Amino acid sequence: MAGQLKISRTSVREGIRVLEALGVLKAGVGSGPAAGTFVTANPAAALGSTLRLHIASSHLPVADIVQTRLLLETWAGAHAKGDAASLAAAEHLLDDMDRPGLGAPEFLALDALFHVALAEAAGNILVGAMMASLRESIQSYTQGLTAALPDWQSTAARLRNEHRDILKAIQGGNGQQAADLIGRHIEGFYREAGFRE
Repeated sequence: MAGQLKISRTSVREGIRVLEALGVLKAGVGSGPAAGTFVTANPAAALGSTLRLHIASSHLPVADIVQTRLLLETWAGAHAKGDAASLAAAEHLLDDMDRPGLGAPEFLALDALFHVALAEAAGNILVGAMMASLRESIQSYTQGLTAALPDWQSTAARLRNEHRDILKAIQGGNGQQAADLIGRHIEGFYREAGFRE
């Protein structure tokens, strides 16, 4: 690795130690199948924890959150599998969002989970982990922007309809339509809340 990366062996060892501390790698000494250094069974969980820590300790600009959401979520919508297990969870979340008297904070918490479930439906572990890590930031920013909305109830009704249309497109195998709907859905909310890049 040192030769391939053109760095010192000390740097390689230190990099491996950091990845092991983060839970991405596991190092075992001796001989046999458990020996050596290998990627853990669920590196996405370790990466998710690292991303959450970074996001929690950073003040990310809203524009960066919006752009990242558009990048990840439109790609996920285009590649989501109509029979993915996470879509059943997404459907239950939409039913929860239909509950009468649901306040904006509760609605937006469910909304963020819904978007994570859609991302997981694409089957890319890294994209799913990144969306799960961004969830709390998304929820926090959207809640902060609801104060600028002219009428939360009409916005919530529109978001509910858009969610159903997105899910229907994915379940029907129409990835491009799902991606377009997701893009308009995300941009529409931020625009209505008065955010301009």
